[in-house]
Amino acid sequence: MNLNAPTQIVFLISVVLALVGLLGHLAVLGPAVAVWAFWIVFVAWLALAAGSLFKGM
Repeated sequence: MNLNAPTQIVFLISVVLALVGLLGHLAVLGPAVAVWAFWIVFVAWLALAAGSLFKGM
């Protein structure tokens, strides 16, 4: 299995999602986001992992 670097857009999307999850965990963005903070960060990690696994993504 060959790993590739994710494209810049996939990387930026994952960073933005991770920041939203972190700020949600800290309750900066409100209680509704705080409930979903773990899953938001998990989706960010999945996006970054998928960007590394699939070529051209």
